Amino acid sequence: MQFTTGLFYVFAAVMVLSALRVITAKNPVHAALFLVLAFFNAAGIWLLLKAEFLAIVLVLVYVGAVMVLFLFVVMMLDINVDRMREGFWGYLPMASIIGAVIVIEMALVLWNGYSGFTQTPEAALLNIGGTKELGLLIYTKYIYGFEIAAVILLVAIIAAVALTLRKRKDSKAIDPGAAVRVQRNDRLRIVKMASVNQGAIDEASVAAAAAAAAQNKEQNS
Repeated sequence: MQFTTGLFYVFAAVMVLSALRVITAKNPVHAALFLVLAFFNAAGIWLLLKAEFLAIVLVLVYVGAVMVLFLFVVMMLDINVDRMREGFWGYLPMASIIGAVIVIEMALVLWNGYSGFTQTPEAALLNIGGTKELGLLIYTKYIYGFEIAAVILLVAIIAAVALTLRKRKDSKAIDPGAAVRVQRNDRLRIVKMASVNQGAIDEASVAAAAAAAAQNKEQNS
């Protein structure tokens, strides 16, 4: 067995195990971290196929941007895991059937695509995984699909921000507009008090000051 073949089996095994842990982990943060591990192993397989650009993009875009955004969304949404897992075993048979159908379809596509496939020396010299060749294909032949994918990612980012900005009782936020519109009288109130002799405190003055402070607090809130 060649060394590259052994590396392929190692990367593939770790990627399959991490993919299984993505759907079986109880903690959503742990599932996201296992997905990051799966992406890294997929990048290793791309490197074995001499597609360095695809491997670097997979790590930078999906691991460095998409998964970080997903982790922030998961942690800020405060998902109730126990409630999400209610009825899991009831949906398992249908999910297993759908998963088996998807696996069979992918196997048929791969079998029809790679049966009788032979790589010619001319095709090997084209360096399909290079930056120049991919750039020419993306921005010429697949420009519409590329733009649609960009719009979908933008919608996903806007949706993630909108979900985290919902009103909650335990959230503390400052309205920037109210902070800009604040006036001097809203922050400071001068109360005139009568002078006292020998440390005696006028109860009426104290009550007036307390009432003024309470009114100022209500206005600020």
